[in-house]
Amino acid sequence: MQDNPIHRWLNSMLGKQGRSAVLVKALGERDRRRVLRHFLALDTGDRLLRFGNKLSDEQVAAYVAKIDFSRDIVFGVVNRVFQLVGVGHLAFTRRTNAAEFGVSVSGTARGQGVGTRLFQRAAMHCRNADVDTLYMQCLSSNRTMMHIAKKAGMEIRRECGEADAHLHLPPPSPASVLAEALEEQMAKIDYTVKANARLAAKWLLPRR
Repeated sequence: MQDNPIHRWLNSMLGKQGRSAVLVKALGERDRRRVLRHFLALDTGDRLLRFGNKLSDEQVAAYVAKIDFSRDIVFGVVNRVFQLVGVGHLAFTRRTNAAEFGVSVSGTARGQGVGTRLFQRAAMHCRNADVDTLYMQCLSSNRTMMHIAKKAGMEIRRECGEADAHLHLPPPSPASVLAEALEEQMAKIDYTVKANARLAAKWLLPRR
């Protein structure tokens, strides 16, 4: 079947069974505190699945402080009340034409396709950046990541309780570039609307 990124993107935007579309936006320096709050809200088990270790709050803060938004790409999904409920970190390797992806989803947003959409956006960005291989490393017990990897057709290798998965990406096309640009534009609009609504509610609600 002929590759059609726009067709796949439109299907993802339509959602399933009337569910609202999950919009993924590239985050920047101004979102660093939101990213930190998202990670700190993860419980011990979720931190283990995300980072491979049970990081303390101090270690999580150090990790977020080291994120270079000018080099790596961080994607986010915000809910209706402007809370960051999904974060995908795409780190580019310098020696090879590859990138590594890590993802976390808040407990309140599980089962809504947030993790899958973050992965799809990361894969599309890698493709358009002419990165030919996308890696994921996680614990074999991380069922969500394993499901995403299998669904994407990634090659998975398990060893000593850990799993390495990689996906070879096709070269960019005009359609894939346009699809990513459209999604980012829609996500920016959605992000701005939710941010303004939150600000308005903050000022309009009676103060105690």
